[in-house]
Amino acid sequence: MHERILVVDDEQGIQGFVETNLVRAGFEVIQALNGKTALQEVAAGNIDCILLDLGLPDSDGFDICREVRKNHTIPIIILTARGDDIDKILGLELGADDYIVKPFNPRELVARIKAVLRRVGTPPPAPADSEQQNSRHIKLFDLTIDLDRHEVRRGERQIDLTPKEYDLLSFLADHPGYAFTREKLLQEVWGYDFFGDDRTVDVHIRRLREKLEDDPNTPFFIITVWGVGYKFREQNT
Repeated sequence: MHERILVVDDEQGIQGFVETNLVRAGFEVIQALNGKTALQEVAAGNIDCILLDLGLPDSDGFDICREVRKNHTIPIIILTARGDDIDKILGLELGADDYIVKPFNPRELVARIKAVLRRVGTPPPAPADSEQQNSRHIKLFDLTIDLDRHEVRRGERQIDLTPKEYDLLSFLADHPGYAFTREKLLQEVWGYDFFGDDRTVDVHIRRLREKLEDDPNTPFFIITVWGVGYKFREQNT
């Protein structure tokens, strides 16, 4: 079954160019020329990835990203002519998984789509001698990560995460007490084929803290190791 890619862009030329290259790469393409249609397609279901332009005629792409993230964890790649870092960072903060700036190479676009699709629902492996591997869940303090169902809970409260937030949390929690550099986290969680920079890690850590922590400004679970990167708090038994 071909993955279904929703392309949200009001430029007919871009739509045709993207569709031609994605179909050639084996994807099924659904087109939306405005934000309203895009949200209707998402609500209808069966979308595997969204290519989202920021400059839409009826709404801002950031607003669409925010609306999608309220109820869905579909990977979102921002497709935009805006090259400013602030736009890239804001998109990531709102839940986008990646971004690509126009004009772009179609092979790069296909590579990025394949990369985010590979990361969906694929938690990092646990160490071979870990009891957590046998039980297929990670439990630290009142936080439980179900590796089979891809669910995260604090106590009885379920926490909704995007695919990459889930992957990042799973990796850190599977190695409690170990400090990882941003570069190492990019390699382990995003993969060598990721095209972004290490600020992407900071954005996702901030989003995880906002969802997990009682007070994101004084985090308990994910700790900053100054001069190194981040680690998950080790539970002393």
